[in-house]
Amino acid sequence: MKLTRLSTIMLSLGAVLIIISIFLPWWGMKFYAPQYPEGLDIIVYPYKMTGQLDIINGLNHYIGMKNFSEESFPELKFLPYLLAGMALLTLIVGVLRNRTFLYVLIIIFIMGGGLGLYDIHRWLADYGTNLDPTAPIKMKPFVPPIIGTNKIANFTTISYFTYGSYLLGLSFLLILFALWRDRKQNKKPE
Repeated sequence: MKLTRLSTIMLSLGAVLIIISIFLPWWGMKFYAPQYPEGLDIIVYPYKMTGQLDIINGLNHYIGMKNFSEESFPELKFLPYLLAGMALLTLIVGVLRNRTFLYVLIIIFIMGGGLGLYDIHRWLADYGTNLDPTAPIKMKPFVPPIIGTNKIANFTTISYFTYGSYLLGLSFLLILFALWRDRKQNKKPE
């Protein structure tokens, strides 16, 4: 069964939002301490990391944590291409107007989102639990949350999603809405 034109428009808009999300930050972590009341940031884009990485790495050295750097996260090299491919796939599904392809697209979106959350958790666990035992300050291993607040020594960290991930989520909602709207419109009266 063919998708409606409105569904095609929503899928096209979803594809545009995916592309825009590539250029915006997706996730961040802010570190507050008495000596840093304004906070220190790590901001993650799909292709780079920004913030006060040098200061954070200098502080993390004392507890034996590895340095944060773009080179440490190989995903940043290929994630923009995966997202561009996802946008293209979303656009193709809209042009072909095939409901079966739309279901496949939704499954791919769900799997990609799940893998993305798993990947963030995996990195947070790796950085928080693989501490150098010879570090000057001994700490129990820890895993910061993907989203939320955590207390580590005299630092309070706040992890959060931001603009790029919101646009990606909105894109997914548009895709789901396209399916819902299409199914509702094509439902035969009983």
